Amino acid sequence: MNLDPKLKEKTMESLSAVLPITGIVLVISVFLVPMELGRFVMFLVGAIMLILGMGFFQLGAEMAMTPIGEGIGVQISKTCRILLVLLIGFIMGAIITISEPDLQVLAGQVPSVPNRVLILTVAVGVGLFLAMAIIRIKLQIDLSKMLIILYLLLIGASFLVPREFLAVAFDSGGVTTGPMTVPFIMAMGVGLSSVRNDKNAASDSFGLVALSSVGPILAVLLLGCFYRPTEAVYSAADVAAVVTTRDVVSVFGGGIPAYAKEVLISLLPIGAVFVIFQLLTHRYKRRQIKRIAVGMIYTYAGLVLFLCGVNVGFAPVGSFLGGELAATSVKWALVPIGMLIGYYIVKAEPAIQVLNHQVASVTDGAVSVKAMNRCMSVGVAVSVGLAMMRTLTGLPIQWIIIPGYIIALVMSQFVPKIFVGIAFDSGGVASGPMTSTFLLPLSIGVCQAVGGNLMTDAFGVVALVALTPLIAIQIMGLIYQVKLNALQKKAQHNAALSDDIDEIVEF
Repeated sequence: MNLDPKLKEKTMESLSAVLPITGIVLVISVFLVPMELGRFVMFLVGAIMLILGMGFFQLGAEMAMTPIGEGIGVQISKTCRILLVLLIGFIMGAIITISEPDLQVLAGQVPSVPNRVLILTVAVGVGLFLAMAIIRIKLQIDLSKMLIILYLLLIGASFLVPREFLAVAFDSGGVTTGPMTVPFIMAMGVGLSSVRNDKNAASDSFGLVALSSVGPILAVLLLGCFYRPTEAVYSAADVAAVVTTRDVVSVFGGGIPAYAKEVLISLLPIGAVFVIFQLLTHRYKRRQIKRIAVGMIYTYAGLVLFLCGVNVGFAPVGSFLGGELAATSVKWALVPIGMLIGYYIVKAEPAIQVLNHQVASVTDGAVSVKAMNRCMSVGVAVSVGLAMMRTLTGLPIQWIIIPGYIIALVMSQFVPKIFVGIAFDSGGVASGPMTSTFLLPLSIGVCQAVGGNLMTDAFGVVALVALTPLIAIQIMGLIYQVKLNALQKKAQHNAALSDDIDEIVEF
């Protein structure tokens, strides 16, 4: 495999994803919110790092995370001991969650709950539900029925915890399924179902991310019974004052070591799992091991560049734009502006592209990358528009979340099974680092400008971004089903007409 063309392809995909959001910020800075040149230069450099980081990460995930996840999935599917399967699923889920950079960001912004307590609570939730998801595939339990039971339990639990904890709990479900978690868990699902030959094998390869997103929400809701946060302690990251290009290099260069250490700590547990797995099973040949090792290096470099670019260049601009726009007389313009940002920003989520290519591969192109991108963009656009409206008005998150999940669960009974798994997986994948480091600061900036409650009004944007793709993808599934039925009827009609012609000819 020649890596150069592949890396170029991934980088060009990243460029097409990041360019629109960069253009939107440029237009806003020219016509609505004048931005200092130094601040905008920092944003542009952050965008360049983000593009390069996404390119390296996507190639690394394809070379390393996918084969490791698939290999573990195949091996688990051959194991008949349910307790061993549960234990492996729990350990894998907990390890990967603790490694997730997005969770570290969220934990640092939740008051009254120690960071370690929140991270471990979420890790336990993901571990338990990933184990449950693996058992579901092995026992071929219907995903939609399982989701209905779990989400009804989740909705019931939401009425028992303090109002201030709800948004954080639902956000927790979104941030756990980020760039570290998604490639690994999705590949594990493909590996688990690959040894099956039944008609539901393809649809059952999806759903692991969906169930892994429910666990942390329930776990954090339970945590809310013991802690009483009142308001978020949030210090908006400000863009460093830069005058020369040397200043820009100095600021980003100073940030890289911290993210290099953070990503190294995140990747070490996954590397250790791979080494142990290889020693126990001897599954991979020397050439595959070398390829996976190179893939891990690409993943590492990509995540360091991505996180540094997003946090140093993007996040401060998000907070700044939110605060400045909310302070103007046209603050309601935030709703359409938020929708426009949401439409394009989802394409810059690294894990989204991993999901979309996985969907295209499993469905043999029946659900294309282009169709998935378009559907996800529409869903997230609606999410961010609702989040901006909620931040400006103080509308309780339950009024949107609960009806939204009920609609998604009802739809799951009418769409093809494979679209149920894809939809609920896409909800978790959509809410990645771009959401937590640009949209959340944007929402917080708006909330601070209008004097709202950060815990109830600003938090929750991640949860909304995780919600609407559930409905959008299932609508695509309904359209797909209608078109398929029409094609089948047309084929039957043509077959009947052909038979009639044959009878006339014979007569």
